[in-house]
Amino acid sequence: MTSSPIALRLAAVVAFAALMALSAQIAVPMVPVPMTLQSFAVLLAGAVMGPRWGVASVLLYLAAAMVGLPVLSDAASGIARFTGPTAGYLVAFIPAAFLAGWLARNGRLTRLIPATAWMVALHLLILAWGSAWLALDVGMEPALRNGALPFIPGAVIKSLLVVLAARALTPALARFVPVRPA
Repeated sequence: MTSSPIALRLAAVVAFAALMALSAQIAVPMVPVPMTLQSFAVLLAGAVMGPRWGVASVLLYLAAAMVGLPVLSDAASGIARFTGPTAGYLVAFIPAAFLAGWLARNGRLTRLIPATAWMVALHLLILAWGSAWLALDVGMEPALRNGALPFIPGAVIKSLLVVLAARALTPALARFVPVRPA
């Protein structure tokens, strides 16, 4: 009995949501926003599975957090996390995963340096969106100082890792689901 491509895609959505949950637990405590590997998993989901399925994995992850599963950094969860200091970062995962998938689907992630630059840009999108939300609470200067600037070096490293991991995972996933990222 062969599994259907849709069943395999759904399994990949669940696997990437689980990776996001796991990556959220790998954190460097900082105030008011911890440094985690979540954005790595978010962009990897999009880059490997494409815009629709990558976003589906992010939405599943965020839904799990909203209903109370301990999937956010420090095993946090709940609706309050979507109104607090990290809400902008969480919401930004959706367009970032979509854009990572769009870039992959349109062949923009084939060369290492440009692909890494695209992933850095998407990390900066997450940081900008998150900092803008944070600024509503603490002001723009503290939001940039504490919610964006310290994260840029890690964003560059995570961006390179996304590109390298996507290069390894995309062909492996294609063996099971023989369609281009959707």
